[in-house]
This record gives sequence, structure tokens and C-alpha cells, in this order.
Amino acid sequence: MTTLTRRALAALAVTTALALPAAAQDRTLRAAPGTPPGHPSNGVMYQNFLGYLAESSDGRLGATILGPEVASLGQMKDALQSQIVEIGNLLPLYYPAELPFMALAGELSLIPGNPHAAGAAMTEFIVTCEPCQDELRRFNLVYLGSGTSDVYEILSTRPVRTAEDLRGMRLRTGGAPWARLAEHFGATPAQISVNDTFEAMSQGVIDGSIASVADLQSFRLIELVTHVTELPLGLYQATSNFTVSSATWGSLSQEDKEALAEAANLANADMTQRWGYDMPTEAIEAAEGAGIEFVEADASLIQAVEEFAATERETAIRLAQENFGIDDASDHVARFLSLLEKWEGIVDGLEPAEIAARLQDEVWSQVDFATYGG
Repeated sequence: MTTLTRRALAALAVTTALALPAAAQDRTLRAAPGTPPGHPSNGVMYQNFLGYLAESSDGRLGATILGPEVASLGQMKDALQSQIVEIGNLLPLYYPAELPFMALAGELSLIPGNPHAAGAAMTEFIVTCEPCQDELRRFNLVYLGSGTSDVYEILSTRPVRTAEDLRGMRLRTGGAPWARLAEHFGATPAQISVNDTFEAMSQGVIDGSIASVADLQSFRLIELVTHVTELPLGLYQATSNFTVSSATWGSLSQEDKEALAEAANLANADMTQRWGYDMPTEAIEAAEGAGIEFVEADASLIQAVEEFAATERETAIRLAQENFGIDDASDHVARFLSLLEKWEGIVDGLEPAEIAARLQDEVWSQVDFATYGG
């Protein structure tokens, strides 16, 4: 047994002992968002999922929410494969070598601008991408949808207005696209878990983070950050918010698989609304109250960022071909961008429940749950 497994089992035992008794259900699943309660993937997505799951399964299924002390984002794949977790929040950009097709769409994260459209496009792309499904099967995982953040910005301990201000900074980045961006402008990327951002910043290991402004509240960065630079730095769209272990999936009836997918679909839309729209507004208000300065980037820096983002399509294709042998990478990239354009034309003006309904009709109703994930 690995050290990780022993620690996770010990934490799981404590979590289970402290949990309130669940309502009577045929099955209670172990579910892990990988983030603290203040983050929308925990406080909204997984909490709302509990209610949706009970309703969609007519009370047959329930879930116990496990905290990041049991399975953090960086540990999620191992936790799912070892069955410590049965449903977990998996981020493909953490595992590009193991999940290159899923990560490929994530490599385009600097391009999109509409959170709901990006989340819906990711969902349709992965559900209908046979190579994506193949790589999931190799790791005994089943995919049930994606959600997305708001536009990323620079949260830092010193002001950033120009490209020169970025030079020499140490910035936490959540994946390869932002690491490339940081390096392009002479900054040093630190690809550490978002859960470790507060500690790294408080110890002076990093000068800031390229992240959602909501992280000011989700990870208490409001206590450390002094400046927020408003730049169009893309969305965190490479998510597999409800990833199910194949062992758990295979043990469910077709009816319960459909119920699980329906609940996940609704919760994904709620999370995107919270993370992509509602929480940033609250975080900005709290930041202004805390005296954090919002910096307007110089027009030349904005232009330089946009010019760099425009090269990312070809970069993603080249890296997929060179690093992972995906010869038809350009076809997959074109398909994802086509889906993004499609969903941008659908989601405008719709409420989260209406977006989930469209995804249910356009994507999940087309899935054969007798074979999906098998």
C-alpha cells in the first residue's frame, strides 16, 4: 500500500466518522471535489449534485462528500483508480501524457471567452470523441461533463501594467497554456496545485497567480494579494468534474447511470454559473473592500497577450503531434472550436437549468448508456 493510499484511508476514516448519517438510499457513493468548501466546485457543484442525484434516481442513489484531505486535485486520478473515491473532480491538464486527447482541448484555454459555451463545448467534444473515450477506458474512468471558470487574470503582490512588469515574476499557473504565456513574457511559471497557492504566496515562493478572481475568496488569497491586473487570459475549461471509476460505473444499472449523468449535467451548469459569473462579482466587491487595487493593463500588454493567444491553436496542434503522436490533431482542434462556436450561439441569455436542458437534449440523450463507459 502506498503512502498516499494509507494517508487517504486514514483521512477517509475520520471524514466518515464525522459525517452525519445519510438518508436511506440503496447506495451512497464516495464523491470528491478535490477543493475546499469555499470553491464553487465543492460549495455549489458537488453540494447541488447531492440533491439532483436523489431526485433523478428517485432516492436510490446518494453521495458522501469527501474533502481535499482525502483526495486533492493532484491525487484524484490515483484516488479514483484505487477506489478511495468513486466520483471525483479530475483535471486533464494535470495529466497531459496520460489523457492527451482530453488535454488537447484544454491546451486551447487562452482562446475562449464565454464560460457556459466553453463548458458545453468541452462536454460535447469529450462525450463524442472516441480517442478521448479510449484513453479514459485505459485508466478505468468514465466522463460525465465539464464546467468552466471566469476569465483568468493576474492576482499578485505587486502591480503589473506592462510586459516589462511581468519579467522576472514567479507566477502560479494551472496548466501548460498559462505556463507558456508566463515564459513568453519572461516570468517563471510554477505549476503547483491551486490548493497550495496560499502557502506558496505567503512564503514568498511565488509573486502571484494566473487565476480566477474568485480565488481571492475560494483560497483566501484576499489576505495576500495586493493587485489584480485585468487581462484576457482565457478560461479554465479542461475539467472532468464528475469522473466515475469504472468499477463503480459497471456496478450500476442503466437506469442509475442515466440518473447519475443527469444529476452531473445539472450540477455542471450550476458550477459554471457560480464560478464563471456570480462569484467573480462577489470577489471583486470583497477585494475592493479589502483595499486591493485593480490595475488596468497597458494597451500594449493587452495587444501582446491577444497576439500570443492567437498562436495557441497552431501551438496546440504542434505539441499534440510532436509529444503524443496525434497526427490528426488539427482535425480535433477544428472540431472543438466548431463546437465552441455552436454553443456560443446557443447559451446566450439562457439560465443554467436551460443550458443543462439543451445539453441533455443535444448530447446526453444521444448516449447509449448500455455501452457508454464500458
